[in-house]
Amino acid sequence: MRILITGSNGLLGQKLVELISSKPDHYLIATAKSKLIPTLKRGEFQSLDISHRREVETIISRTKPDVMINTAAMTQVDQCETEREKCWQANVDAVGHLVEVSEKNRVHLIHLSTDFIFDGSHGPLDENETPNPISYYGESKLAGEMIIQKSAIDWTILRTVLVYGVTQDMSRSNIVLWVKKSLEDGKTINVVNDQWRTPTLAEDLALGCFLAATKKVKGIYNVSGEQMMTPYHIALATADFFSLDKSLIHQTDSTKFTQPAKRPPKTGFIIEKAKRELGYHPHTFREGLGIISTQLGAPR
Repeated sequence: MRILITGSNGLLGQKLVELISSKPDHYLIATAKSKLIPTLKRGEFQSLDISHRREVETIISRTKPDVMINTAAMTQVDQCETEREKCWQANVDAVGHLVEVSEKNRVHLIHLSTDFIFDGSHGPLDENETPNPISYYGESKLAGEMIIQKSAIDWTILRTVLVYGVTQDMSRSNIVLWVKKSLEDGKTINVVNDQWRTPTLAEDLALGCFLAATKKVKGIYNVSGEQMMTPYHIALATADFFSLDKSLIHQTDSTKFTQPAKRPPKTGFIIEKAKRELGYHPHTFREGLGIISTQLGAPR
């Protein structure tokens, strides 16, 4: 199977490159706007900005993938709120290009979406919940989903939650790395205790994408971790695992933060469908921390 990945330099993209390029039965076409960061064990790299329709058409028609996994997106929630045109181009217009070219070239499109398409009034959520975004980022991701769902292509939408992990270049942080570094530096951190999520290890999400690709399943799947946790819980668990000073962690609530974009208070996903139909089984949060520790070379 020929699999093309967009956004190969992102956290998920890097994990997918590592995973798929090690599989001898699959040929990987890794794409990104800039030079490829992860090691490509086999396959090829193509420069691609999915916001440019002509580039998308050229690369897809030339490389002829069977499946395309779209991990490229503008995901900085507050930036999406303040730079709306840029957000819409990345998360909606670009998806339209992928759908149009996928239909023309008979490519199965796997698209990554988010729990931020929901209002956070309750959770955890299954695939049948009605979306109601409360941020522009959420609106844009839902609009991208709608383009795909109304299309004539073969498609899969994988929704996920609060992805964490280690990238090769460490160019972007995430909650686990932020907590770990802050505590190692002796900094006091304020962490909210009134938002609930099911944090997702990047390696688990990559495997979920790969399973969806190889099985060519169709429809919507929740692919995340399984444990409902607040960021405060996440911070405490991280401190415990790495033997860091928990007294530096102060719990607070979201009313104490002034941010351009609203966050849904409670999401998290029910992943029974992915377990049943994909054979997806994520690591526990503690197991995820162990994987991160090994990758960072931290002693345990």
